[in-house]
Amino acid sequence: MTQPLGPVMLDLEGQGLTQDERELLARPEVGGVILFGRNVDSAGQVSQLCAEIRAQGPGLLIGIDQEGGRVQRLRKGVTRIPSMNRLGRDVVKMPEVTLRLCQDAGWLLGMEMAACGLDLSFAPVLDVDSGASSVIGDRSFSADPQATAEMAGAFIHGLHEAGMVAVGKHFPGHGGVSADSHHELPIDERSMDELRRHDLIPFAALAPRLDAVMPAHVVYPAFDARPAGFSPAWLGMLRESLGFKGVVFSDDLSMAGAASAGSPGERAMKALAAGCDMLLVCNDRDAALEVIEACQGRVSRRVSKLRYARARPALQALTAISRWRRVHARLEALAAE
Repeated sequence: MTQPLGPVMLDLEGQGLTQDERELLARPEVGGVILFGRNVDSAGQVSQLCAEIRAQGPGLLIGIDQEGGRVQRLRKGVTRIPSMNRLGRDVVKMPEVTLRLCQDAGWLLGMEMAACGLDLSFAPVLDVDSGASSVIGDRSFSADPQATAEMAGAFIHGLHEAGMVAVGKHFPGHGGVSADSHHELPIDERSMDELRRHDLIPFAALAPRLDAVMPAHVVYPAFDARPAGFSPAWLGMLRESLGFKGVVFSDDLSMAGAASAGSPGERAMKALAAGCDMLLVCNDRDAALEVIEACQGRVSRRVSKLRYARARPALQALTAISRWRRVHARLEALAAE
């Protein structure tokens, strides 16, 4: 399907739709929904919620942050996935085994999210862990940029095996700053040469294979005075130099790291002008309404390509697949450590 979608992705209040939310989802500017922990209880409940959302808009894109480790919104009825850092811990001693584990983890995640009715998880994290960032930390595969690229590449391969798209974040790398962009605007003072030799390596290696990218609400003054998600220079590099052809999601426009771009409506216009295709506006309904009004008449065909296009597996049928049983047991054991 290539039916165009509106550029706004919203969050929800609870585990079912309110009447106001049903009306919002009918707005042509709204193209998607992101689920948070407050919206999920179990795999079965998420499946019902996704069906309820699609009853309002069959083409709506539904996403979730299901990275594993401390960022796993849905936990009941699906596999507990360890952090990406834990997956990558043995990459030096056992590279082949580790890469296979990363691929299997991507496949299992994709299969389970598809079975729950979702189109995508905002994964994998391509940030390189420098030890400076508490918000990234063990969400990163490794402190080694090349190892990060290889393991994330295997994870992407697994997602694609399951028919699920891959969303790389946070371009061009959030791992080198201590500030958390949820609460303030981080500034990464490193030179472009340092960024190219470190944080940009996974994005440069994987851009042609990624279906979507989320830029960081971080300023890199060596290249542009604007945060990456509002920067035509950064997003132009992503497409022109790195060969990326997919969808660009803004990070949440309600985050403090986005506030320097102005009012919610102004942030939306600047993100779209920079090259974003879909705008996340979460945890602030007034801001979301302002962004919807600012985006009247705007649509994107590119975004619709992220919909899960295969026949969805049944969650209860996954246990009959020997690969799922093997990977499930391994990931649960690692997550329990």
